[in-house]
Amino acid sequence: MPLPLPLKWKQSFYRITMFFGSKKKVNSPSMINAITSIYSIPVNDINGKQTDLHQYKGKKLLIVNVASECGYTPQYGDLEQLYTQHKDKLVVLGFPTNDFGGQEPGTESEIEQFCRSKYSIDFPLFSKITVIGDDAHPLYKWLSDEKLNGWNNKAPSWNFCKYLVDENGNLLNYFSANVDPFEEDILNQLV
Repeated sequence: MPLPLPLKWKQSFYRITMFFGSKKKVNSPSMINAITSIYSIPVNDINGKQTDLHQYKGKKLLIVNVASECGYTPQYGDLEQLYTQHKDKLVVLGFPTNDFGGQEPGTESEIEQFCRSKYSIDFPLFSKITVIGDDAHPLYKWLSDEKLNGWNNKAPSWNFCKYLVDENGNLLNYFSANVDPFEEDILNQLV
C-alpha cells in the first residue's frame, strides 16, 4: 500500500498543475487551498521562465496590470521612475494583459521590446496573463478575493490598476488605473 503524500508535496503538485493548465478551475477548493500566500503563486517572467514572488520578500510590491496601447500607457515612465527612486524598498511588477479593449495585442518579446525601448523599463515584467474573470491568473485571483488576501474584492477595472503588497506579503491597498504612481497615497505607504 503506497504511503500518503505529505501536505507540502500535495500543495506543490496543485501549484504545478495549476501553472501548467490543469483542467481544475483555479477557484476550486483544491486550488484555493494551494495558494497559501502571495509568495506561493507561480508566475512566468517575460521570457517564459517559471519563477515566484518569494525572491521579493522583504520589499513592498506594486503589482500593475499593464498594456502598451492604453491611454494610461505613459504611466510606464512614472512606474520606472518610482522603481528607480525606491528600489531599496519597493519592486514594481508589470503583468501585461489584453483583457481591456484589446490594448495589449503583442507577444511577450514585442511587449518587452516596447517597454525597454520606449520607456527604458528596468522593473520586472512578466508573461501576458488574464487578470479578470474565471480564467484570471492565480495571482489576480489572490489579489481580488478577500478569502485569499484578507480584505479586498476589487479586480482590475482597466489597465494600470495597482495593488500594493507589504514586505511580508500582505495586501495593503488597491489603486484604480487613474491613480498616478506618484500619488501621495502610494508614496506615504513607501516610508
